[in-house]
Amino acid sequence: MIATIVAGASDGVVVGALQSGTSGPAIVYVHGVGSTAESWLPQLRALQHEYRNYAVQLRGAAGAPDPSPEKISRSGYVRDVLGVMDAAGIAKAHFVGCSLGGVVGFELWKAARERVASFTFVGSFAAYPDGQAYADGIKEAVRAAGTMEAFARIRVGRLNLPKEREEAAIAEMAIKSVSSYIAATQATWTGDYRDILPTISVPTLVITGERDAVAPPAMGREIAAGIPEARFVEVAGAGHVTNADAPDVFNALLRDFLSNR
Repeated sequence: MIATIVAGASDGVVVGALQSGTSGPAIVYVHGVGSTAESWLPQLRALQHEYRNYAVQLRGAAGAPDPSPEKISRSGYVRDVLGVMDAAGIAKAHFVGCSLGGVVGFELWKAARERVASFTFVGSFAAYPDGQAYADGIKEAVRAAGTMEAFARIRVGRLNLPKEREEAAIAEMAIKSVSSYIAATQATWTGDYRDILPTISVPTLVITGERDAVAPPAMGREIAAGIPEARFVEVAGAGHVTNADAPDVFNALLRDFLSNR
């Protein structure tokens, strides 16, 4: 059974999560800039008998209540994760982040590393090449499209998703407001975490999709190369959101990684 929980971040923003499972270690999942917590439904369903699963709904990601754009930031996202963990009574969790979710993971390590049991980075990056220019280009495209749905239909066509996933991905992106998405875009692509990679001392798995055109495999390899003893896996046929594109393969990888941890 999947439930919805509501929590408060330390700066007063109301956040939520999708939750499954009542026993076992805790896993916290964080979605990408164009996604919502629903992108983790395959994991919440498959792992509910082994883990307590919490897919965080980041501020501004799923429509109302929509915070002011200045509260949509990387530090704000960490407040969201910690707010959900505190509300659920989780002292330490396995962290799984896709794209922006990986960025949030790096920020969480900087702010509260004692809360992290392990990392799984999916389609993410330590520093996006020409990140500010890339973010500016996306923001310009959003404004030119006029609505998030119109932009989503253009953007999703470039993500190399399986055809059967395109409408769901468009729906997740279209629910966001233009102002929130623009603020989230700035937060997503402009960080640089290369200097903290060697400090990460928890078990780490890095997964990338073979067909990921947003964060190609080389970016995942850079993360894995910088973190002591990290494991890198490239999933054949998957695009940017490997956990949704190839859920059976992803779930098997995650189960194997988390076993005995």
